[in-house]
Amino acid sequence: MHTVTGTREPADYVAGRFDDAGDRRQANRAVGVSAVGLAVTGLVELGIAVLTGSVGLLGDALHNLSDVSTSLVVFLGFRVSRRTPSERYSYGLERAEDLAGLGVALVVWASAVFAGWESAHKLLAGSGTSHVGAGIAAAALGIVGNQLVARYKLRVGRRIQSATLVSDAKHSWLDALSSAGALAGLVAVAAGQRWGDPVAGLAVTLFICHVGWEVTTDIGHRLLDGVDPGVLTAAEHAAATVPGVRHAHARARWTGRTLRIEIEAWVDPALPIAATDQLGGRVIEAVHEAVAEARAVTVIPRAMPEPASPATS
Repeated sequence: MHTVTGTREPADYVAGRFDDAGDRRQANRAVGVSAVGLAVTGLVELGIAVLTGSVGLLGDALHNLSDVSTSLVVFLGFRVSRRTPSERYSYGLERAEDLAGLGVALVVWASAVFAGWESAHKLLAGSGTSHVGAGIAAAALGIVGNQLVARYKLRVGRRIQSATLVSDAKHSWLDALSSAGALAGLVAVAAGQRWGDPVAGLAVTLFICHVGWEVTTDIGHRLLDGVDPGVLTAAEHAAATVPGVRHAHARARWTGRTLRIEIEAWVDPALPIAATDQLGGRVIEAVHEAVAEARAVTVIPRAMPEPASPATS
């Protein structure tokens, strides 16, 4: 067996097919619009909650207002992630977006603790609720406001491949369920069931815990470099179909909104460097066609070992 030298390792190819500046503008606009919408909704609910004494509505109002601070965390994550690569951070600070997602998760869990505590306290104390009609109207406003915000952020987050914005959208969807729980409790109170409000608050707490778990696992998956196995399968298949590639192995990771795919491509060891470069370019095109969400593709050519000659006696 002999080794052929002259192949460059690693050879990097990065295709800029995404408008990063435009994506950031969309993200910042989504965060800003949602923050204003949630602030208005939360303040209205808070005022009515104080008037009615509804613990379910109070928890929902404070939850909505806490989302304004969550939006600030997301905004800061996008601002920090725009920093250009440096000698210390050679990939830039794109993971700041994922760390901001952890902030979203912490707010969700804190909301669960608060809602659960307040609901249990009112259930045990047996205190009543007044001005139920106004409370029902405020809870309905909370449902509509949060649904509109959630759908807007989810649409933008999926378009620009932002896990943090998608997580924040799920959080807003949670708030709509929280408002629905508060509404159900107030309807029960209107029907003469005093316990309806605190029991609804406990149900809302369970919804919060469920979404908190989903948000936490989604962000943790990215921070631990988890990817959909189908991405690796598609990338390997696309690379292996390029003439001249004898075998391909793929690795991938997310850094913020950037899906980075690394392809090890085994090629003929006698292939000249220039031809290897051209082959790498074809591999990149094939991988981008197969994995549309990939933003950066790296190709590392490997010299395919020649079969050992049979031993002679």
